[in-house]
Amino acid sequence: MEEEVNAYAIFSPLGGIMDRIPPSAIPFPHRAGNIFDIQYKVVWNNSSDDEHYLNWMRKLYAYMAPYVSSSPRSAYVNYLDLDFGSAVNGTATVEEAKAWGNKYFHHNFDRLVKAKTEVDPHNFFRNSQSIPPRNN
Repeated sequence: MEEEVNAYAIFSPLGGIMDRIPPSAIPFPHRAGNIFDIQYKVVWNNSSDDEHYLNWMRKLYAYMAPYVSSSPRSAYVNYLDLDFGSAVNGTATVEEAKAWGNKYFHHNFDRLVKAKTEVDPHNFFRNSQSIPPRNN
């Protein structure tokens, strides 16, 4: 019997006029040539099931791989993908953060590091995949 999973796939349309926005115009570079952003979501209540559901999600990713971006795999930053890497409490160096930063922001990452360094040099606003300031 197949397991019932509380899972969702949310398709946000792209394309059309959004293809005209250059990837460097704003931090979000995933427009041209993409039809959708897909957000995968699995919900569970018991933390002892974490590994089970994370593995379930990875199987879904593997199944969808032929249909989504690759080389490199990329994502919208608000659909966090912890398989890209992370740092405890936003303590990554710029070099470490490139592991996820380049996948979320492509060529905009260095420009965003520069902005972060100017507006938040002490890294007050941070999370496990945030952009660190250069001096970190």
